[in-house]
Amino acid sequence: MRDLMGAELRDIPGPLGYDPIGGGGPAQKEDTDMSRSVDLNADMGESFGAWTMGDDAALLRVVSSANIACGFHAGDPDVMARTMAQAAANGVGLGAHPGFADLQGFGRHRMQVPQDSLANAVRYQLGAAQAMARAAGAPLRHLKLHGALANMASEDETLARACYQAALSVDPDIILLVLATTAQERAARSLGARWAGEIFADRAYNDDGTLVDRRLPGAVIHDPALAGPRIRQMVEEGAIVTESGKRLPAAIDSICLHGDTAEAVALAGAVRDNLQAAGIAILPFEGRRG
Repeated sequence: MRDLMGAELRDIPGPLGYDPIGGGGPAQKEDTDMSRSVDLNADMGESFGAWTMGDDAALLRVVSSANIACGFHAGDPDVMARTMAQAAANGVGLGAHPGFADLQGFGRHRMQVPQDSLANAVRYQLGAAQAMARAAGAPLRHLKLHGALANMASEDETLARACYQAALSVDPDIILLVLATTAQERAARSLGARWAGEIFADRAYNDDGTLVDRRLPGAVIHDPALAGPRIRQMVEEGAIVTESGKRLPAAIDSICLHGDTAEAVALAGAVRDNLQAAGIAILPFEGRRG
């Protein structure tokens, strides 16, 4: 099987010293002088019933963390269980990916939900993810908001706090994967929670650190030859490069790819190759405080 860049998928090494082909068992780690590291994550588990979204198995050979849909915007119990098991077998960190109850819109419709109800929806989805992770024999490490809910929380610190407080009421030690430099980060910091800053490999940025509306031209980056060097530059500079060329200093702990794009595997490979060429290892984030 080949990815969109023409590389054999078996030639893509797995994260965390795991063998991507032989059942996910530990492999011998090679000697390396890499002193810097960053996490590579992807949204996945977004299939539903007989309908398939993305190539999760291929992505799990490249990424070090997985954000797994919890059944509200996408996914179902069988898909969640299967994705959790596959991620655990590949040594990939497990995360919950809660969103609005919007299957038809894939969680990308903005919804006005009372904060108490929204908090309960986050708790409900996180609890489901914890159960599936436990059944897969691996810990659930982090939580990342999805789609329109994530976009709204990146603009509204009060909304972000409501979501994160709900998650922390279930698991006080969970790592909040936040959109770096936005209201999400400010909310996580104010709560004293463990958090990690995320940037996107396949999205363009506004000058305020929010994502360009995906309905606009150029908002979604499809070209691996563009995405790889762009992310390497951001990680090396410790800054988000916006659509206008402005640089926003940022805590870059993780880089996200959307598993629902046709180019996801090729983009992941290009990002990984560019980072490793710069001496930057792909490893799970540990989480910050404050």
